[in-house]
Amino acid sequence: VLPKPVLILNVATKSGGVDAQEGEGEDATTGPKGVSVHPRTLVVAEDASRLSIVQSCVDLESDNDQSVFHPTLYNGYTQIFVKGTANVTHSYLEESGGFVTAGVEKTDDQFKEGERTAREIEANRPELKNTHLETMDVHVMGEEGFYQGTVLSLGGSGRVRIALSVSLLQARSHASVNGFALSGGAQRTDMKTNIHHVAQGTTSEQMQKNMIGGRATGAFRGRIRVEQSAQQTESQQLSRTVLLSDKCRAWSVPSLEIVADDVQCTHGATVSDLSEEELFYLRSRGLDVATARNILMYAFANNVAECVDPAIMGAQDSASGLQKRIIQRLENLVPVGERAVRGEFQSA
Repeated sequence: VLPKPVLILNVATKSGGVDAQEGEGEDATTGPKGVSVHPRTLVVAEDASRLSIVQSCVDLESDNDQSVFHPTLYNGYTQIFVKGTANVTHSYLEESGGFVTAGVEKTDDQFKEGERTAREIEANRPELKNTHLETMDVHVMGEEGFYQGTVLSLGGSGRVRIALSVSLLQARSHASVNGFALSGGAQRTDMKTNIHHVAQGTTSEQMQKNMIGGRATGAFRGRIRVEQSAQQTESQQLSRTVLLSDKCRAWSVPSLEIVADDVQCTHGATVSDLSEEELFYLRSRGLDVATARNILMYAFANNVAECVDPAIMGAQDSASGLQKRIIQRLENLVPVGERAVRGEFQSA
């Protein structure tokens, strides 16, 4: 048993580790050369062990960094083996790619003459050329093995795709999978999950939350498969998506594939706006519109974020804890003004 979480930190610089000499020979047509990184992580939890592991991808920020930006392809792969009655808590935090540009959902006539539009600023944001890919493959190999996985996608890379697969291979093993994906600006974010029930009496629960603003596109595809050998399986899956603007797009595709006949499985998906009723309640207590919306946005994300190890979340008054960083990114996407399209599809 480890008393503190194991922290695996992947840090990206603006130059991607390319020095000035290596960058020579770039032409104006193609721009700076791209950089690719392929980190690999292997975790083996032996019988009766207990482990909390946190993987974090962040930017190395420096006011004195004058290096040339190089587009980065991050292609990570993680394998986790849970043996015997081991208990593994796993958190994956994606915070690289800087901040997206706020207000890209505004039309051009909402800006002053001669003023750069938010869409133009976002289109020229260097990190929009970055691509972040991560595949996580988890095998629960022991009877009564336990795996809890939490994925937070908060970064500003232009293209983000995270795939998590969990296989429950022995009787009475359990998996809990929680995810939160925040998309804004001109991002494209994909979250894919696969929970595979192979043995009898296995259980799983999944909560996926997505928040999409600006002109971003967010997609969730979650698959649960129950084999013939996995009788008496219990599995629950729920996907909830909140749209912050009229210009963003969302796809949510939960799915169940059941071959066994003695199971209890449910799944569902919702797509909605921030609740006007809840906003009215907060504003009646003296809060302005932006603050009320930010509170609702954080409440939506919090029950996934609180699954991360408390040592990483930090105290409420911490200036650098994960909780504070989540609030800053949510504040960057708080909707301004009233929705152009308003209907009955409100979050509950």
